[in-house]
Amino acid sequence: MPDRRLERLERELMLVARCSVLTPRERKGQATEAQDSPAQPNTGPAALKEPHPDRCTDEPCAVPTRLDRSGYLLLSRLDAEGAMSIGQLADAFQLDVSTVNRQTGALLRAGLVERIPDPAGGLARKLRITPQGADRMAAERTCRQTDLSRLLESWPSDEVTRLEDVLTRFNREVERQEGRAWPRESGEA
Repeated sequence: MPDRRLERLERELMLVARCSVLTPRERKGQATEAQDSPAQPNTGPAALKEPHPDRCTDEPCAVPTRLDRSGYLLLSRLDAEGAMSIGQLADAFQLDVSTVNRQTGALLRAGLVERIPDPAGGLARKLRITPQGADRMAAERTCRQTDLSRLLESWPSDEVTRLEDVLTRFNREVERQEGRAWPRESGEA
């Protein structure tokens, strides 16, 4: 029988992974304004989401649509690392190429990424975040930080710092074991 602490830890990590506080999801059967409007282009499978009415309504978060989890992660990686091929993205996220192709297709249709020739002269085309994509990602990041601030507003600052330290340590250990570091800014813990 596994250690009881490991059982609790595994459960809490599962709950963090399903967390929708930072990435609101539409509920089945609830159409968004963008889906109802025939003037809106079809942006494919849910790369963009309407905000939950209780979330991200402060002035800095007043964005018309929210990025879903996969869209935000893909844009964040492209922003941090620069242009990448579908294969490189699939490897970075340990996903099937067809999954990444489908996810990036929605971002392409929305104009948040663009295909470019490989700057190093390789045959595979690369995906690069567009200025519109960078703006959307920055707006989404602001929304997420605002939502996180609300969530943790009653926490003492030393506990928030401890949570950050422990999560950073955990993520770095995962990256070390998998051999796939997430690009971080220089000087970042």
